Amino acid sequence: MSAELKRRITADDLYHLQIVSDPQISPDGRHVVFCVQTVERSSEKKYSHLWLIPTDGAAPPRQFTFGKHRDTYPRWSPDGRSIAFLSNRADEKQAQIYRIDLAGGEAQPITRLAGSIAGFAWSPDGAQFVCQFRQKDQTAVEREKDEQKKKLGLVDRRITRLDFRADGAGYLPEERWHVWTINAVTGAATQLTSGDTFQETNPSWSPDGRHILFTSVRVEPPDINWELSELYLIPAQGGEMQPVPGHNGRKFEGTFSPDGQQIAYLGRERYGTWYQLDCLYVTAVDGSQTVNLSTPYDLHCGLATLTDTGSGSPATPPTWTADGQGVYGVVSQTGSQALLRFPADGQPPLPVIDGPGLVGAFSLAAAHGRMAYLWGALDKPGQIWLRDMDNGENRLLVDLNADLLAEIDLGHTEEVWFTGQDGYKLQGWITYPPDFDPARQYPAILEIHGGPMGQYGRAFMHEFYFLAAQDYVVFWSNPRGGQGYGEDHLAAIANAWGTVDYDDVTAWADYMTAQPYVNPARTGVTGGSYGGYMTTLIIGRTDRFRAAVAQRVVSNLISFYGGSDLNGTRTENLIGAAQPPWEAFAQYWKQSPMRFIGHARTPTLVIHSEQDKRCPPEQGEQVFVALKRLGVETELIMFPEEGHDLSRNGRTDRRIARLNHILRWFDKYLKS
Repeated sequence: MSAELKRRITADDLYHLQIVSDPQISPDGRHVVFCVQTVERSSEKKYSHLWLIPTDGAAPPRQFTFGKHRDTYPRWSPDGRSIAFLSNRADEKQAQIYRIDLAGGEAQPITRLAGSIAGFAWSPDGAQFVCQFRQKDQTAVEREKDEQKKKLGLVDRRITRLDFRADGAGYLPEERWHVWTINAVTGAATQLTSGDTFQETNPSWSPDGRHILFTSVRVEPPDINWELSELYLIPAQGGEMQPVPGHNGRKFEGTFSPDGQQIAYLGRERYGTWYQLDCLYVTAVDGSQTVNLSTPYDLHCGLATLTDTGSGSPATPPTWTADGQGVYGVVSQTGSQALLRFPADGQPPLPVIDGPGLVGAFSLAAAHGRMAYLWGALDKPGQIWLRDMDNGENRLLVDLNADLLAEIDLGHTEEVWFTGQDGYKLQGWITYPPDFDPARQYPAILEIHGGPMGQYGRAFMHEFYFLAAQDYVVFWSNPRGGQGYGEDHLAAIANAWGTVDYDDVTAWADYMTAQPYVNPARTGVTGGSYGGYMTTLIIGRTDRFRAAVAQRVVSNLISFYGGSDLNGTRTENLIGAAQPPWEAFAQYWKQSPMRFIGHARTPTLVIHSEQDKRCPPEQGEQVFVALKRLGVETELIMFPEEGHDLSRNGRTDRRIARLNHILRWFDKYLKS
């Protein structure tokens, strides 16, 4: 379609985008099963189904499961004849493990559990699953059996531990996560670990099926000592657990080598701060040797790139090569996510899939001849690609949004490297409106990412294209404090929020307002979470922006402590503080945007979700009340029932309302 006939992207296109995730290649490499999420506009419900495609290109992708429910987490049986997956088809509030034959037919329920299943894995012989499962609280079970108690609802909550809430989940059950095995035919469940103090996560099998590897914190109280996570082994039939030797530091996401003699895992070298890289390690099961494969190369081993059309895929843990001589892992670096092969002896990593885009979840056939992987780019939400591991050829398998995007003119995005105020080199991107005319002067919007330990990059951002479609130049960058540029870049704002990061954001604004196509008197600023923190800081320290939209903000680090689901000790870790606020009041207040709010003059829209457990609503309410008291033009938009991830995973009509509020505010002050 010619550019003249294409339309511009709209907020309503969120209803039409299909989110593809979790590609799983069959053991023989002949098929890929994956998930597709869609939205039913009439009910605002999101459904997910399994789709299937042959890898030889002989047929297009086809929907494999149907119905008004959520089918997720597909996993092939070792013989490749069937697929197990999670589904809530029998009970909207309760997912179970189901099994369906590759040849088709009706999916059969395997489990009849009451509680939450976080994930599962087939045993090597296909006879069992290992499962991370949390039982429903007994009081909840009893209440549901009594119609009167069920009608009256919860009477009270007894909270005894620090980890009592989580964003997206609300108040947590009293039960803990434990390791269970499940018969793959009968569904008979056996609990291997138990207790109401400790919990176990991320279980996986040894190659011979005799042991199960998992992560746990076994130091009391675990919710305060959460960084002391270790890897443990337990016999698959039950018995005593044994710690796995490794480096002295946090450990998680362990996987066995093909011969069962080594374990690859992710970890961190230091305690007490989030401002460090996730590293890839290999350790001998007998403890004879541990090697850090990634730190010598200053790489973050994980998915850190932010997008509002995310895959929803669970991150793929470290994955061994077939010969056991290396480990595959995704790294986040300079706005991209590349798949690397790390030699197990510590030699430099080798690129497998790189380039300007994002590798997400991936899976390998049994003989490792083929790999299916998720790939996204600036102009493409997640697609599924196939790689021939022998000749290195990559081929597009699935692009369900191709027809939709073919009719849309997104404009174009340019990558820029610029120099900060202290000579520091920084990376940014500029999204131009469709039909951009360099002879015109456009209003412009600065977008600031959250985290702060995330990165903007070469990901499809519907919000940026939506604003650009309204004739705004949208510009975004990666200031210090985020991932993708090594440990020093990441750690630069430890216990120093609002210092060099503020300088970097200011330098980026200076760079952009000097461009001839930007009207420097008509620029706005917005961001969410840490981006909301920075937006609130900016309006208190400068009036250079004509309008601001502060979203899911952190405004007061003193009240944030204990108000967030980061629950105290994690807040110290996030900020980089050495003490809690009652011992270091001045440190927390010095870094708080509310310290500067009395100087604010910028018209500011505050957006928050009522069920945000990460950045509590009172953080945004403080900003709104202060601005009202100061006589600054302001509004507060609250979204009911939504959590911290409204902009990415919220109900679609509310996501659209959010975008329209942002547009309304900027149009009022930047265009009138």
